[in-house]
Parts: sequence; structure tokens; C-alpha cells
Amino acid sequence: MDAINETQANPMHVTFSWYDYTFFSMMLGLSALIGVYFGFFAKNKQSSANEYLLGGKEMKVVPIAISLTASTVSGITLLAVPTDVYRFGATYWYYSFSAVAVYLITYYVYLPVFYKLQLTSSYEYLKLRFNGKIRILASFLYTIANLFYLPIVIYIPALAFAQATEVNIHYVTPLVCGVCIFYTTIGGLKAVVWTDTLQFVVMMGSMFAVLYMGIASVGGFGAMWDISAKGQRVTPDFTLDPTERDGFFAVLVGSIFGCASYISISQGFVQKYLSMPTKQDVHKALMLFAVGIFIIISSSVLTGLIMYAKYADCDPFTARKIVQHDQILPYYVMDVASSIPGLSGLFLSGIFSAALSTLSASMNCLSGSIYEDFISPFMSKDISQKRVSNYLKLIVFIIGLVSTILVFVVERMGSILPFQFSLGGITAGPLLGLFSLGMLFPTANSKGAMSGGIGSLIIMSFIILGSQINKNKGLIYYEPKPLSIDGCNSTITSPAFELNTASEDVSALFRITHYYYAAMGTLLVLLIGLPVSYFTRNEEDVVDPDLISPVSKWMLKKEKGKYYDVKKALNIVHSEKC
Repeated sequence: MDAINETQANPMHVTFSWYDYTFFSMMLGLSALIGVYFGFFAKNKQSSANEYLLGGKEMKVVPIAISLTASTVSGITLLAVPTDVYRFGATYWYYSFSAVAVYLITYYVYLPVFYKLQLTSSYEYLKLRFNGKIRILASFLYTIANLFYLPIVIYIPALAFAQATEVNIHYVTPLVCGVCIFYTTIGGLKAVVWTDTLQFVVMMGSMFAVLYMGIASVGGFGAMWDISAKGQRVTPDFTLDPTERDGFFAVLVGSIFGCASYISISQGFVQKYLSMPTKQDVHKALMLFAVGIFIIISSSVLTGLIMYAKYADCDPFTARKIVQHDQILPYYVMDVASSIPGLSGLFLSGIFSAALSTLSASMNCLSGSIYEDFISPFMSKDISQKRVSNYLKLIVFIIGLVSTILVFVVERMGSILPFQFSLGGITAGPLLGLFSLGMLFPTANSKGAMSGGIGSLIIMSFIILGSQINKNKGLIYYEPKPLSIDGCNSTITSPAFELNTASEDVSALFRITHYYYAAMGTLLVLLIGLPVSYFTRNEEDVVDPDLISPVSKWMLKKEKGKYYDVKKALNIVHSEKC
């Protein structure tokens, strides 16, 4: 069903007041003005690649920490997570603990290597450690992953806006994306970081305002918890069955790999780490980031429990007040907050702020990756920094345009959170696996990395696409926690479903929970890459210690003679670009 019919099917017919439109317009307007300032009036006007991508390496701890948090917390966290908790319980909360664990893993395992090398693109590491083909493979995976992820980021807030205002989603999407493309294109990393800071304040303000109103509407925290407990929303499931959708171990263990795939090694995060003057600044930023993620995920989970407590006896979807599960949060906000002028607009501004933060950060770092890995090698050695900066801006514009167009594909793909995990799982695991193979195992070689990377990509694509096809056919269905319409003032009956559990006729391979996808992809790279490296090893191969993580340097063999000089390798890389 298209977005027009979805919004028309909503019987509330609540529209924005002028207060709401004012809040929303101010957020977009201020974001655009920040881009204008850094693009045209700041001391350094993004006239070089270093300034455009790394902010001149002058970025401060707090803005970077906020930017890391804001760019991670997209509308998926603020909109899809509460919906998932409402239907399947609060197991997702354990995801917040994984962010704390990954902060330690990032700082002590992966960051020392990146900070030592000071690379513009994190994928340059793979060329130094293995060869240029591995670098291109990883950069290609990263590019594809982002081009499929960004439309999801855009779609979620547009859906919320359409639900609240009855404005066609196809009109909202180009407008908001256009603003984001504008300030990211002209303002570079500094504009991204400072708009992230603005948008983070709006996001947190809207989240806490809605939380306060929600808790009050259900009779307090104690009442909310009691209702959620009776509805089986807060009882952990300690099953070890990997086909169970929301097992404790699946979320906790699987999400560590999922988080690490972008916090530890992705271009977006590494680029911001390297934009700070010292490694100690990165440490502080990561600590603040971990705290911020824990607070935001906990708040999103709490929002889902509040929604369940409010609608425990009258589920809006079953009662046909909404036509998609992902519409329940906008429905709830309009129900609870519509009596306070401007609060609905503040909430939607927060949802869009989260999306814009992720979109702008991803476009900025993706432009750097595409230029460094696919375009730079073909440029002449005397190309001016001004021209490089212009190329980067053009790439940002193209990425934004493609992402906007792909939104119209995403809107037909069903529930957002599992779909996002599934899509990301195709590339997240192989990417993390390649960097882990290189940094943690000195015996790994390029043949092992290529075999592991391609093998993992093929196997994970087969599993994930097979699972998605079976879900779209209705052959895999996960029964939500109990929902009721006994308290509704209607005689509507629950819609019938084809299946009540995951079909036993579908292979268990396709029924593995989406939380495990990143872990599976990472382990496949290692399981394939290490044996291939062993059987194709060359006794003359010696790895420079700077390319190995400090936790694995004990495995380096003490060879006579000199290690391969990483500084010489960097000079070779830069000379080849020319």
C-alpha cells in the first residue's frame, strides 16, 4: 500500500499546528545556515581535502563525541526500536551494553593501528597490509552497504512526518534530503559535526519530553513496568537456539560484532577519530559516545514499553487505526502530545535530526572513500586541493540524489529494524573480518584475505537473501508478544496470519536471527582466510609491526633483517595516486 493510502487510513486526522511547523522549519533552517557558514564565511572554507574531510585535524572532543552518537542514532533507533520493543519485548536493550564493550575493543585493538598510520581512507590500510585488490573489495562493500542503508535512514522520519501531517511522503523526502545534501556538500566535516550537535540537542529534547508525557499518561513508571511484565515484554529469553528471534545471547553477542563493524573500522568513524589532535582526545570522545549510546538506546526501549502499557488493551494495528506497525510511534506521540502546542513538531524534529545526522555523516565520509579508492588513482599528481574539494562535493551531491531515489524502493520492504540488520549483515561481517584478519593475525596474507572476503560475502548473501525471500513469501513469520483489542470501543477482530511460527519447512539456515549476521560474516572470513593463508604462505613475507594491533604483536616472528617499512609503503601508495 502506498504512503498516501497509509496516511489516509489513519482515523485520527491530526495535523500540525503552526507551532509544530515552526519547530520543524527552524531545525532545517539552522542546519542549512551552519553549512553556509562553514562553506562561505569560516576562516577555512573547505578548500582542501584535509579541511573538507578531517576538519583540519582541529576538532574538539565534545562535538566529535556528540557527532559520533548522533550519526549512529538514526531514525531507526528512535522510531523502529520502540516499535520492535512494543511487539517483541525489550531484549534489544542489551544492544546498549555492546556499545560499551565495543568502545574498549575499538580503543585497544583497532584504533592504535589507524592512528599510527593517519590514513585519509580506512581502506588504505588493507592495501598496505595485503594489496590493492583487497582495498578495492572492502571499499566496494562499504559503498554498496551505505547506498542501501541511507534510503532506510531517510524513509523512517519521512514516514513519521506523513503519519502526523498527512503530507505525502514523496513530497517530504526530497525537501529534507535537499537541505541535508546542501549543508553537507558546501560545509564539509565541520558543518556535519556542528549540525550533528544542534540536531542531537533537538533529538534528546524531543525524546525526553515524549518520555515524560508517556510515563504520566500510563500512571507512572511502576504501573508501566507492571503492565509490561504481565505482557511478557521484560522477561529475558536465555535460549541458545540461533533461530529464536530475540534471544539474550543473540542480541548481546551478535550486536558486539554488529557495532564493531562500524564503530571500530568504518570510514565514518575512523575519519572522525583522525580529525582530533591526539589519541587521548579520541579516548575521551569514545567514552562519551558509549555513555550517549547507552542513554539513547535505553530511552528508546523505555518508549516502546510505555507504548505497550498505553495500548495493552487496544493495539492500534489490530484495531486498524494504523496500517503499518512502524506507524505506531507517530500515532502514540500525536495521541499523547497533541494537547501541548509544539511538542509534536519537536518530536518529529528530533526524528529528522537523528536521520539527518546519520545521512550527512555518511555522505561526507563516503565521498572521501569513493574519491580515495576509486577516483584518486586516476588523477594527475599536480591536481589542486581546491579541485579535489570540488570533486568531493560533487560526489556528496550524487550520493544524496541516489539515496533519495532509493527511498521509493525501501517503502515496500516491510518492517524496518529486521530489514536494516539483514541488509547490513551482507557487508558488515566481511568488512570486519578483513580488518580483523589483517590486524590480529600476522600470518594472514592477501590470498587468504581475498578468499575469506569473497567467500564470506557469497555465503552471507545466500543466507540473508534467502531469508528475506522466505519472509516476503510469508514462509517465515515470528509471532509477536500478546496483543489485545479487548479494551477498544469496537468489535473489530484480529486479522488472520498465514503462519504463527517460523515454518519448519524452511531451512534453519534461513531462520537464523538477524542479530547473528555480522558475527557469522566475520567468522567466515577468518575460517576461510586463515587456512588459505597457511597453505599459501611465503617464508619471505614479513609484516611490519605498525600494521598489527598491539594485542597481537606477540605473534610476530622475530625475523633477521628489517621489517617491510610502512612509511615506504605509504609513500608508494601516494605516488601511485599521482
